Amino acid sequence: MTKLKIPSHIAIIMDGNGRWAKKRMLPRTIGHNAGVKALKRTIKIAYEIGVKHLSVYVFSTENWKRPKPEVDFLMSILNNIIEKEVKELNDYGVKVKFCGEISELSPSLQDKINWAEEFTKKNNKLHLNLLVNYGSRKEIVSAVQQLIKEGCQNITEEEISSHLYTKESPDPELIIRTGGDNRLSNFMLWQGAYSEIWVTKQYWPDFNRKILMKAIEDFSGRDRRFGGLNE
Repeated sequence: MTKLKIPSHIAIIMDGNGRWAKKRMLPRTIGHNAGVKALKRTIKIAYEIGVKHLSVYVFSTENWKRPKPEVDFLMSILNNIIEKEVKELNDYGVKVKFCGEISELSPSLQDKINWAEEFTKKNNKLHLNLLVNYGSRKEIVSAVQQLIKEGCQNITEEEISSHLYTKESPDPELIIRTGGDNRLSNFMLWQGAYSEIWVTKQYWPDFNRKILMKAIEDFSGRDRRFGGLNE
């Protein structure tokens, strides 16, 4: 039997809220609310099993293309998460970090994000990266632009990594995608260069401990060679 290896950093593409709702003939908003409950469950499970870093794809730069009422609803959900969940996360020792083009969000939401990060900055039980207004290609371009602005003459992989939104976390060992699609959708392209990828057809609102542990069991049995050979 393969010995279970808990990844230090798990990243999740939370996909399928809308399809979960459609399957039940419910509004998409209900699916998004169910997705929040799944996120709360997952954070708790990750904390309990010893995951040190958890990154979740909350809102992509491409999600602005959705109908305005849905975008507004997603922003209100983000507001509610900060207002209602951050204090409890702090009690559990969770450090909350928002990763993305935060300056493009509303000033009121930026204020709440700044408060949440400041409020939890000393915690170290679990580092939670909430990827909001995030696009990996834009992240890489921004990192390079910042290095040029700083006058860096020798741009290395290490320099770029140290200027990414997620620079406080190591690269994810395991990327999980719900909803069945086999693609990264502009998610952590740099950081995920050597990540193991695990896809489930289950929609995000149905994600639970059993599914997460199945992903970790599969990860534990993989031979991670990083381009080399294991003899």
